[in-house]
Amino acid sequence: MAMDKIDYTLHGDDMQFVEIELDPDEAVIGEAGSLMYMEDGIEMDTVFGDASANQGGLFGKLLGAGKRLVTGESLFTTVYVNQGQGKRKLAFAAPYAGKIIAFDLGKHGGTMICQKDAFLCAAKGVSLGIAFQRKLGVGFFGGEGFIMQKLEGDGLAFAHSGGTVLERVLKPGEILRIDTGCVVAYTADVHFDIEFVGGIKTALFGGEGLFFAVLRGPGTIWMQSLPFARLASRIFAAAPVRKGGGGKDGEEGGLLGTLFGGSK
Repeated sequence: MAMDKIDYTLHGDDMQFVEIELDPDEAVIGEAGSLMYMEDGIEMDTVFGDASANQGGLFGKLLGAGKRLVTGESLFTTVYVNQGQGKRKLAFAAPYAGKIIAFDLGKHGGTMICQKDAFLCAAKGVSLGIAFQRKLGVGFFGGEGFIMQKLEGDGLAFAHSGGTVLERVLKPGEILRIDTGCVVAYTADVHFDIEFVGGIKTALFGGEGLFFAVLRGPGTIWMQSLPFARLASRIFAAAPVRKGGGGKDGEEGGLLGTLFGGSK
């Protein structure tokens, strides 16, 4: 299926959104809940599964929906089509502080592997699939790295990440060990595996988790400095507690409750 060729502009620094300009009849697909705004003349439609899978009949729809369910995404994809006479714009916003990365799939061999919650939007025709890491060690211990999204096509796709993004080109045979949550995306030619950090003392008290993602070149990888899971755990740990509520041992660890609930 031919990809729609779309124009885009990234706005912002730490709280970014991507603004896309569509010619008449051009379309993009977006993750549920990611739309920021759209101009008059753009029509939206929600389809079951992956929009590209609709070309395969009922089986294709079910397959596309199943892939999205496995990666933790919605069963439905929203398609935005410019039905107007001239150019129209719409924008998609990242769900938390960080950066939006634009991938031209045609320049990366037609395939990109991403963290399972990284996808934001893409030109219509880009296929959203899954990439299972088949090794036993990856399957049991990979955490964020076990089930990942696979983006296929030759058009533009956009992913979001937490904190600052680092792009790194690996030479053939070059190895980089990364915290499993810090891997945002990598090209299909990169070899991905999971490795135990080392001694039991380091594993228990090192504070870096039990396993590393091991990526071997050649290929290109993208890393994030602040995985959302790490940010959420720090917020939860720092949230004050107060008596009364349905929290553990009669305490409610609710930051919002402390801010807005007031004293009783």
